[in-house]
Amino acid sequence: MERVVCLLIGYLFGLIQTSYICGRLHGIDIREYGSGNAGTTNALRTLGKKAGLITLLGDAFKCVLAVVAVSLIYGNIHPEYIQLLRLYAAAGTILGHNFPVYLKFRGGKGIAATAGLLLSYDLRVAVTALIVFIVVFLVTHYVSLGSMLVYVVFLAGTVILGQLGEFHMEQRFLWEMYALAIFLTALAVFRHRTNIVRLVHGNENKTFLGGKKQEK
Repeated sequence: MERVVCLLIGYLFGLIQTSYICGRLHGIDIREYGSGNAGTTNALRTLGKKAGLITLLGDAFKCVLAVVAVSLIYGNIHPEYIQLLRLYAAAGTILGHNFPVYLKFRGGKGIAATAGLLLSYDLRVAVTALIVFIVVFLVTHYVSLGSMLVYVVFLAGTVILGQLGEFHMEQRFLWEMYALAIFLTALAVFRHRTNIVRLVHGNENKTFLGGKKQEK
């Protein structure tokens, strides 16, 4: 039951669609422009750097807030597997972001929300993922490729730290955590399926922070 509650808490936080709100403040539906995605990259390309930054921070910290809420509710009740419950809250946030019920389930791809997951998850994994993303982005200018590799770091870090005993949980809870991490990774790949096709064919959109953009 606790897992369902944590998912629902996360989902409610995930419904705060930052880029959609920014778009409405500019008189548009962000999902009708650019890539059609309600996320940071499309906000950056469509509305500019300020909106992109606001979207990144808003989507990241809504996940952090969901994790904090679950920690406050269950931290003293279930300390033996609180890290797992936190991950359920983060997963719920990503699901709410990707599939918001009031927007007919047309949301973002959950990468900025994943940044919030990493910030509230483990600093070592977060720093490693950030370095990987920055290096890949600076070399290729492919946000999608960097984003998917972030999930590779997240999944690998979860298994490695879990087996090293860093989460202080029984193995049965660790297996559940690994399964949840695999699900989130698979979801990220699924949400980026069109990007993967474009990457394979060499015509994926590139993003440049200096305001210039290239779309093939």
